[in-house]
Amino acid sequence: MAKCPHVEYLLVIPRLRVQNANAISSPLTHGFPSITAFIGLMWALERKTLSAGLELQFNAVGVVAHGFAEQITDGGFTNEFRLTRNPVDKDGSTAAIVEEGRIHLDISLVFAVAGPALDDDATAADTAKQVRDMLSQMRIAGGSVIEATVPATKRRPYIVALPAEEEPRDRLFSQLKLRLLPGFTLVERPDLLEKRHSELQEAQANASKLDAWLSLARINWRWQTDADGKSEWQHDRKDLGWVVPIPVGYGALGAVQEPGSVANVRDRQTPFCFVESLYGIGQWLSPHRLSNPQHLLWYPDSQPENGLYRCRNDYRSMPVFELD
Repeated sequence: MAKCPHVEYLLVIPRLRVQNANAISSPLTHGFPSITAFIGLMWALERKTLSAGLELQFNAVGVVAHGFAEQITDGGFTNEFRLTRNPVDKDGSTAAIVEEGRIHLDISLVFAVAGPALDDDATAADTAKQVRDMLSQMRIAGGSVIEATVPATKRRPYIVALPAEEEPRDRLFSQLKLRLLPGFTLVERPDLLEKRHSELQEAQANASKLDAWLSLARINWRWQTDADGKSEWQHDRKDLGWVVPIPVGYGALGAVQEPGSVANVRDRQTPFCFVESLYGIGQWLSPHRLSNPQHLLWYPDSQPENGLYRCRNDYRSMPVFELD
């Protein structure tokens, strides 16, 4: 399994407002764009900066959500997406409605970057501004970047050089993560999936990882009786945190096809492969709970020989010590 690349510089682009981003992150999940959309944004931004003459290498990306507004109906037990029906033909006629989930976002992006131009503070500041200007002209998860309402000083991009030594590095990151508050960042929690799988197998030996994933994707209520004989409904979310099912990449359904050999693809110059979504468990955490930059960042882990195109995050939960 791959590990997060060594982080020398962090490029922080704070307080972006994104309108009508894609809220349907996979065939089974919704509520926030898939992390694969932000990995794709990182690659597209790297190509754009190289074309502009900026020698920047983008290695990983972190997302901090400050606010969101999924475009769904209000009230009722079941929510529905607010859909639009737009003319698609020359004569103005419309086709059948295709469900399109949308969400408005207020986010900050943190990129792990490298490049010779970042060694000089003045050049680095100008580079950060250029990247911010490029990003404002791009789509983020299909959504449009619009002017945020926060003051300009809070929207100014900046680059942070991380020291090689562990102690000053952690101290500097502690200052940085406070600038990302208030907000929440998405991390991967495979340990919670393994734990729930073990718990289910104790009651049912043939329980699968899918059963564990579905169990964590919902709130499970049980009628339980304590030692004193008091009975009440209890749920399994106590001390679990803001846990959500997420897509974490794609798995190949067959061999990679030669460029141009598959009809109706977007790019006939690039090899093509049929894939399906891979799923995992994520958790939304406040940035102040992270101890190092690797906990914040997501990075690609492509293994074409194994048919895996995956996004990874190296978050590890820290033990909680209780004071006597």
